Amino acid sequence: MERELALEFARVTEAAALASARWMGLGDKIAADNAAVVAMRAVFDTVHIKGTVVIGEGEMDEAPMLYIGEEVGSGGEVEVDVAVDPLEGTNLVAKGMPGAMAVVAVADKGCLLHAPDMYMDKIAVGPKAAGKIDLAAPVEDNLKAVALALGKSLPDLTVVILERPRHLELIEKVRKVGARIQLITDGDVSPAVAAAFEDSGVDVMLGIGGAPEGVLAAAALKALGGELQGRLVPANDQERERAKSMGIADPDALLTLDDLVKSDDVIFAATGITTGNLLKGVRFTAGGAVTHTIVMRGKTGTLRMIEAHHRFDKKPSWGKLCQKIQ
Repeated sequence: MERELALEFARVTEAAALASARWMGLGDKIAADNAAVVAMRAVFDTVHIKGTVVIGEGEMDEAPMLYIGEEVGSGGEVEVDVAVDPLEGTNLVAKGMPGAMAVVAVADKGCLLHAPDMYMDKIAVGPKAAGKIDLAAPVEDNLKAVALALGKSLPDLTVVILERPRHLELIEKVRKVGARIQLITDGDVSPAVAAAFEDSGVDVMLGIGGAPEGVLAAAALKALGGELQGRLVPANDQERERAKSMGIADPDALLTLDDLVKSDDVIFAATGITTGNLLKGVRFTAGGAVTHTIVMRGKTGTLRMIEAHHRFDKKPSWGKLCQKIQ
């Protein structure tokens, strides 16, 4: 992929974040998500790629746009897989809570795992702990290995876990080791990526979350030199067969970073909607807004943090996308 595409995908996530941010704290997660989807899809039409959505808003009969299999982009010779989450953390925006963002990952065609919409058990760490973890190992062993790799004591380690009943045993194990825990209500892509940044306050992300989100986080960690391992958690035989139909021969297999993202030529972009560990949220100004975006390219290892100041009088189409439609 051409390097210029990195900034084009930043524009895609900026648009989704700006549109969704209008709904912050208003209690309507569906409207917030719809705003992000419409804006993201509109800007994708301006990007010179021949993209196919492999992770999106669901099947064609479940989503009007950005559905799995939909073609995006203005065309061209560059064929790519596209993974999107226009609003990662719908509840976070609806409640005005931290950590929501708009996310896109793009790789050469056939290089992103077509993850089914089901649960995945995951562990994510940054570059220093890459190669030191094993999802099949006891939690205690993984945390000790990460602490050693980071040069920290276990009580100084911060582990992010989704606050769910299914994680009660996991939380108890982490507490027994003595590591600190940050419980989150939604959105595990942000903390998984944040684990790759030493000043983020996140050392490890653990637990069961969405499989599509696992691929999105893996794309970022691939570019950053971190690591994510996962294993699908099918709820029933139907989900097991669904995974097989999407090319995952063994739904119980441990999925490495190379299984999730097969190429180093991957681009990841995310724009903050509400402020979190990784990104600042959208700040509206008189006649415009300020966004905070991270965009990275795995092929070169380049990472950009972009603070963009948008003037809606200069970009009326974007201003229109960002209007809150009742």
